[in-house]
Amino acid sequence: MALLDFFNKRKPDTQGEMTFIDHLEELRWHLIRSVIAVLVCAVVVLIFSREVVEDILMAPTRSGFISARWLCTLGHSIGIGDTLCFPAVNAQFLENTMTGQFISYFTLGFIGGFVLAFPYIFWEFWRFVKPALSEKELKKTRGVIFWVSLLFFTGVAFGYFILTPFMVNFYFNFKLSSQIVIMPSFSDYLENLIYTTVGIGVLFQMPLLMMVLARIGIVSARFLRKYRRHAFVVIVIAAAIITPSTDPFSLTIVTIPLYLLFEASIMLTARINKQQEEKAKEWS
Repeated sequence: MALLDFFNKRKPDTQGEMTFIDHLEELRWHLIRSVIAVLVCAVVVLIFSREVVEDILMAPTRSGFISARWLCTLGHSIGIGDTLCFPAVNAQFLENTMTGQFISYFTLGFIGGFVLAFPYIFWEFWRFVKPALSEKELKKTRGVIFWVSLLFFTGVAFGYFILTPFMVNFYFNFKLSSQIVIMPSFSDYLENLIYTTVGIGVLFQMPLLMMVLARIGIVSARFLRKYRRHAFVVIVIAAAIITPSTDPFSLTIVTIPLYLLFEASIMLTARINKQQEEKAKEWS
């Protein structure tokens, strides 16, 4: 029923009523254009696959990585010595299957294409949703494509520049025995890199998700404030799961941005609740 109500709210671009099938046909073309955008961007990534692998994917595994150098410099500048410096690692990867690199090649292309095409994909989604919104709702959602894209790329950058170097450094320096040689497959590294970049990019959409939940009445600012302590514990646990290293500094650099996003969610939800209360008074 909710889906039918949504379709009924959508205003057709041309004169005349649109049937349910017409709405599905329009949605199909939005999806097709999104897939084409991903494929085009994937082709670009695959054309430059060697440069992408050497200069982007493998960069966080090197001790001279930009964020590793920045953290080390920061540690010296605040007087804590080499505490923030990453020990040198000899990160080598192998593939023990004939198809491993071939599959990773296309995985790299698809994920890279998705990341590059993300603003366009959301734009296509927004073009489909937009006709169902009133003029007042449209005014409140100005710049949504920019903010969604900004949060996504901020999360991807955080995962790439901060989490991935910590992940690599921790796992390559963690040894139960000196006789154990660490040499994971490239597929395993690529999979973990995807989780700590694209996954974090999606996770950074939390404020927008809370805004949507507030608008449909599922959460409120009062509810979020009441369970702020519980949320902090959940965030710390999530940070411990996401962070490959369990030292206090690693947990802190993951917990801080996630908690700040939670506080931002409370502020945005409070504004929405206030608008809803004012609207309710006007109707009463």
